[in-house]
Amino acid sequence: MNFEKYMLRAISLADTYKYTAKPNPVVGALLLKGEKIISEGAHKRFGENHAEINAISLAKKQLGNTFNSFTELTLICTLEPCNHSGKTGPCSQAIIDSGIKKVIIGSMDPNPKVSGKGIERLIQNGIDVEIGLCKELVKKQNKFFFFKHENTRPYLTIKIAASSDWKSHKNDDENIWITSKESRQDVQMVRAQYDAILTGGNTVKNDNPRMNARVNFEVNQPKKILLSNRDNFNELESNFFKDAKVQILKERNIEKIIEGFKVSDICSILVEAGPRLVNAFLLTDLVDELIIYQSCNELGPDGVAWFSEDNAIENFGFKLESSYKIMTDTKYIYKNVKK
Repeated sequence: MNFEKYMLRAISLADTYKYTAKPNPVVGALLLKGEKIISEGAHKRFGENHAEINAISLAKKQLGNTFNSFTELTLICTLEPCNHSGKTGPCSQAIIDSGIKKVIIGSMDPNPKVSGKGIERLIQNGIDVEIGLCKELVKKQNKFFFFKHENTRPYLTIKIAASSDWKSHKNDDENIWITSKESRQDVQMVRAQYDAILTGGNTVKNDNPRMNARVNFEVNQPKKILLSNRDNFNELESNFFKDAKVQILKERNIEKIIEGFKVSDICSILVEAGPRLVNAFLLTDLVDELIIYQSCNELGPDGVAWFSEDNAIENFGFKLESSYKIMTDTKYIYKNVKK
């Protein structure tokens, strides 16, 4: 029997919850009797039941009607069932206890707590397990999660807004919007994808940004990370501190800062800062992606440059992956090709 269309259905189901399951991976699961879908489940929200548990729970309501025993069913699961007790119990044990005898898995889980252990436990309990169906799609769907566990650090993206002459802001500290309203709306969608947003003390002091994801759907808001030696932020008046717990780091070594997230659940960080901090990050060669919203307007000689030399982006090891227009602006996405 060809299970590909069912795995694709499970992947599509998982994607529905990409903004609420994070920083966990998105996972979808189906229970089949022959070619009939008995139940579907997904990991809907961080800290709640995993996809397999939801699918099994729904199927139990049909036991004795559409099927007589879980031994008749095949479980389709996009990611390897967990084998440890975290915020929820181990899915592998729930599968074993249900009586399911065949499991089709999209990809092994890269998390060392799980990787291979869930599969091994299923096999040891007499369950027929197949692995690797639509594996690359599952990995792409959970890009940040796989990157974190394969590289033992979060995926790092820098986002900047630039004038046509590659300036960040004016020297007189006047706050002006460089890009269009539509570009700023697109930024909200970008923020919604990330587990954390990182900035510097000068940006918080001078711009008073909110740096949250202002979207019209449910989202786990990114955590906030502030790099600063200052202690005198007015947290009651600063937008950055409203409705969010802020992690303030005084460490100046960027490599050590990123290493500090090795064991955290943060899989992705979006850096939104001024030229000095942005260039400091770029010099570390830790940045994986660079997103630039560029206006068609100049800031002129009074503007502060993002970079000190021509072709700086390419010199940092980035290659343009895509670009498209947002009203009068252009959005560029660069990937680090030195890695």
